[in-house]
Amino acid sequence: MEDRRWRIDPSSIFHPLSSILMPLDRNIEAFIRSARVAHLATADKHRQPHVVPICFVFDGKNFYSPIDDKPKRVAPRQLKRLRNIRENPRVALVIDRYAEDWRRLAYVLIRGSAKILTKGKLHAQAVRRLRRKYRQYHRMAIDQRPLIVITTLRITAWGNF
Repeated sequence: MEDRRWRIDPSSIFHPLSSILMPLDRNIEAFIRSARVAHLATADKHRQPHVVPICFVFDGKNFYSPIDDKPKRVAPRQLKRLRNIRENPRVALVIDRYAEDWRRLAYVLIRGSAKILTKGKLHAQAVRRLRRKYRQYHRMAIDQRPLIVITTLRITAWGNF
């Protein structure tokens, strides 16, 4: 297999005149959409990092991740990732594939800006997408919980897609 590397900077993601998100390479987009887990990196106002695995959906422009009903040590709105986003909306998201055959290694690094949604049309659409992707969410009240939405600012992809 040929080793392909992509580095997509903002000028190639966004149309220079309209700032409309341009389509990703179809193989990279398929890789993103088929992934079941990603790792979300946030940082607080003191720039202390925090990384957690998340479930997510991608609509071609934004990434959405719910605060679901899995057991938590604190109330959902008090989760470290949400506190960090309120203090510092700059985030990174890594979607990767590991294989013992290193010719199959791949990752996508998304840098973006996050915000918290609690209701509205975008929230409802994201809940529907999440429930289509993860059957577990049919039994959870994610429609009544906050969602994280990440607006993509930069994408770096590497590996064999």
